[in-house]
Amino acid sequence: MDGDLETRLKLLAHQIDVAKTAEEVRLLVNSALGSKGWVTDALTAIKTVHPSERKAYGQAVNEVKAKVKEIGDAKAAALGKAATSADEYLDITLPGADILMGRLHPVTLVYRRICEIFIGMGFTVVEGPEIEDEYHNFEALNIPANHPARDDMDTFYLGAGVLLRTHTSPVQIRTMEAIEDKDDVLIRIISPGNAYRRDKPDRTHTSMFSQVEGLMIGKDVTFAHLNGILSQFARSLFGPSVKTRLRPDFFPFVEPGAEVAISCPLCGGQGCPTCKKSGWIEILGAGMVHPNVLRAVNIDPERFQGFAFGMGIERVAMLYYQIDDMRLFFENDVEFLKRFG
Repeated sequence: MDGDLETRLKLLAHQIDVAKTAEEVRLLVNSALGSKGWVTDALTAIKTVHPSERKAYGQAVNEVKAKVKEIGDAKAAALGKAATSADEYLDITLPGADILMGRLHPVTLVYRRICEIFIGMGFTVVEGPEIEDEYHNFEALNIPANHPARDDMDTFYLGAGVLLRTHTSPVQIRTMEAIEDKDDVLIRIISPGNAYRRDKPDRTHTSMFSQVEGLMIGKDVTFAHLNGILSQFARSLFGPSVKTRLRPDFFPFVEPGAEVAISCPLCGGQGCPTCKKSGWIEILGAGMVHPNVLRAVNIDPERFQGFAFGMGIERVAMLYYQIDDMRLFFENDVEFLKRFG
């Protein structure tokens, strides 16, 4: 037998002898007989041996191969017998260990419910990149260069003109850009996903959060459609008795814009600490898509119009589950997460 093969075999035999588990034995045997094992390499090297010595060399390598398999099988069998012997002393009357079942995160549960509601109203879910350029994140959405939202204090910039998106509205821009026939525009989408802003974490803010934004564009889309769809959404999520209120507000990418609030589902609009005695809770912003946004994607605002809306999923989840601190969603407290799902 080749001296090197004999030395390797003795070392492997010792390693297998002291192995504690069948998995260790398997890995050791594989180190010799696997596709990249040293016995396999030795068999491959037979072509380099002189023809007069190949027969003897091949027999020697095959003997080593058989010996490795024999040693490995014997040790694996011994370990299996030992495990069986140990099992015989187990008290099978003892209660079994609890199996902890995984659960969906509360934000994921609300995210799925929101998507389910809008899909039921004919919307399609569309996603986009979280790393965006300034054009799609700001300029195409009618947010000029001097707008405070574009300041380093509010936005995570990754380099010149590249940033972590501050909302999922860029998905709306990319969707409208992708329409080839600008003479026949019909869009009804929601764009869920993560967004990032330089917010100091507190009860209602985090630097990373989830959003769902919606967009509907067509020839006869009106503010009444927006009101109807958001009212139906609120009733589907919070209950049939919930009312919706729209009040004027400003957002660069819509005109007119509106703050959308629902009657407090906890007190029925009578006033409580959660709604600050007002009876109403703001949940999202919305409005008719600004003509400048339509022009930026080559859609004629004289022929087409539509609405857009956006909401933070964590804030909706806080209201849905009656939680008063957004940070609880990110602390990975198992006892807290067990309450959901």
